[in-house]
Amino acid sequence: MAGLLYLGAANGMCLLKCFSKGKKEDGKPFTHKDFPYLIGMVVLDILAPVFLMIAISRSSAESVSLLNNFEIVATSLIALLLFKEKISPRLGFAIFLITVASLLLSLSDISSLSFSTYSLLAILACCCWGLENNCTRMLSQSAPSKIVIIKGFGSGTGSVIVSLICGEHLTLSPFIPLALLLGFIAYGLSVYTYVYAQRYIGAARTSAFYALAPFIGAFLSIAIFPKIPSALFVISFMIMAAGAYLAAEKERKET
Repeated sequence: MAGLLYLGAANGMCLLKCFSKGKKEDGKPFTHKDFPYLIGMVVLDILAPVFLMIAISRSSAESVSLLNNFEIVATSLIALLLFKEKISPRLGFAIFLITVASLLLSLSDISSLSFSTYSLLAILACCCWGLENNCTRMLSQSAPSKIVIIKGFGSGTGSVIVSLICGEHLTLSPFIPLALLLGFIAYGLSVYTYVYAQRYIGAARTSAFYALAPFIGAFLSIAIFPKIPSALFVISFMIMAAGAYLAAEKERKET
C-alpha cells in the first residue's frame, strides 16, 4: 500500500508535467550538496509509511490519524536542534501540549501506564517524517515537481521491495488504480504544495499549518466507521487541538 501511494504520486506528477508543457517551473537544479538530503528523503519515506501501515492495521484509524500531529513536534525539534530554525515560546508550549496528547493516545492501559506498541510505531513514523521534512526543506528551492517525482519513484520502489522481502504478493486488483489515484492526490499534490510552503516559511512553520490534516482524518474515520470515541481519545483530542491551534495561529500572525 505504501509503495502504491508513492508510485501513484510520482506517476501522477509526471502526467501533470506532460499536460503542462511550456510552463516553466520555478526551481534551482540539484547540486552534489543536495544528494545526502535526496537520499535521506527517500530512505525516510520508505520507513515512515511502513511503520504507519503496521500501526493503522492494529489500531483505530482515528487515534493513529490524531497521532500524526506528533509530526509537528518531530519536525520542529529537529529544525531547532539540527538546522537552527527559531522556535517561539508559544510554539514550544504547543509542542508540549501535542506531546502530552500523543502520550495519552499511546496508553493501552491507563491504570498500569502501559503503552501500545502500535501507537509507538505511529509516533516513530512521525519522527521519520519529521527528519524527512527537514531534508525536503533543504531541497525546497528546487522544482517541487522534481522532488515529488524523485520521492515517489524512489520511496515507492523501495517500499515495494521491502514488501516483497517480507513475503507480500502483489496481485491484480481493481483497488490498485484507486490506490495510485489516492497516492497522486494525498501524496503527490500534498507534497507539491508542501514544498512550496517550506520554501517561503520554513519547515517548522509549514508543519504547524499542516496540523489540520490529522483532525480531518480523525473526523472522517469516525464518520466512516461509526463508533463512540473513548474518554481518553476525547481528552487527547482537546489537548492536541489546543496545541495545534497555538502552533498554527502563531505562524499565521507571523506570516
